[in-house]
Amino acid sequence: MTKYVIKRVVLAFISLFIILTLTFLLMKTLPMDIPQGTTPEVKLAFLKTQVSNGYLIESTSLITGYGNPIASVKLLNSSTTYYYYNRPIMDQYGSWLKAIFTRWDWGTSYSVDVGKNCMDIILRGLPYTIKVNVIAVIISVPLGILLGIVAALNKNKTTDNVISTVVMILISVPSFVLITFMIMIFGYNLKWLPTEWPKSYHSLGQKALGYIIPVIALSLGAICGYCRFTRAELCDVLSSDYLLLARTKGLTKRQAVIRHALRNAMVPILPSILAEIIGVLSGSMILESLYNIPGIGTVFIDALNKRDYNLLMVDMAIFTMIGLLASIVLDLSYGFLDPRIRMGEKK
Repeated sequence: MTKYVIKRVVLAFISLFIILTLTFLLMKTLPMDIPQGTTPEVKLAFLKTQVSNGYLIESTSLITGYGNPIASVKLLNSSTTYYYYNRPIMDQYGSWLKAIFTRWDWGTSYSVDVGKNCMDIILRGLPYTIKVNVIAVIISVPLGILLGIVAALNKNKTTDNVISTVVMILISVPSFVLITFMIMIFGYNLKWLPTEWPKSYHSLGQKALGYIIPVIALSLGAICGYCRFTRAELCDVLSSDYLLLARTKGLTKRQAVIRHALRNAMVPILPSILAEIIGVLSGSMILESLYNIPGIGTVFIDALNKRDYNLLMVDMAIFTMIGLLASIVLDLSYGFLDPRIRMGEKK
């Protein structure tokens, strides 16, 4: 098992490295967006930062062989014009890796929050994403499993049919569509809830109300998924031979379900819950953007729209690491939860 864990972790880091490398190379083939609408001093400071990071070459005269300069700056009280050229992509890639491994420096933002460290921007938005998604998980997991148990114990009855029908309808509606309707109905029409994420100066009650719409939009899909999964697994266990044997040995239906059926049905369900808990950090990009939640999902959309490549790279790294970590936890949890599953055991 230890050998398998080490192998999965190493493969995850290799996958992360390949994904980020390809993303960086593709990003650098796009034209750099220089901060617009700023003073020459601010523009010059930004470009000099890119030079120090190893992405640009600075010169006070035109350089042949590098094509047209991507930017030129002339200060008001100076006769010197500074010209800037892109370094070769592989040189930029080497500088990018060196900055990360030696200084943990992922670069600065040049359009979303000009001059700010990209990692600081991500860490600033991460708590909002965590809060909303953790609350959604806390609500969705018990409700989804409970509804699945009720549906399984009443298989093919009215209760089961009602739950299955509602689940089928709700699971077909994407979270961003659901939150749009909730904002329109409960925000604009009924005016019961805020139409966007409350600001820091709003009251505590207003901030609490601000969680309702995004949490419900995130929770409903997960509740439906857990309900369907739990119902399917429990129905399969309830019809198994060993459960019938337990009933014939004198156990009541309740005892058989609690002692045997639920325990065995949870084996494939618990790993998905663990992966869901790890994956909450990734949040929902479109949902956060629609409700104006200042989380890392909104940061990703802003960086994509404004072509802030440094910030996009950090966000991509965060999302990729979360996805890989969730897959590792999902794989390993099977072996720990079910003694019949062991990776790398000697015969």
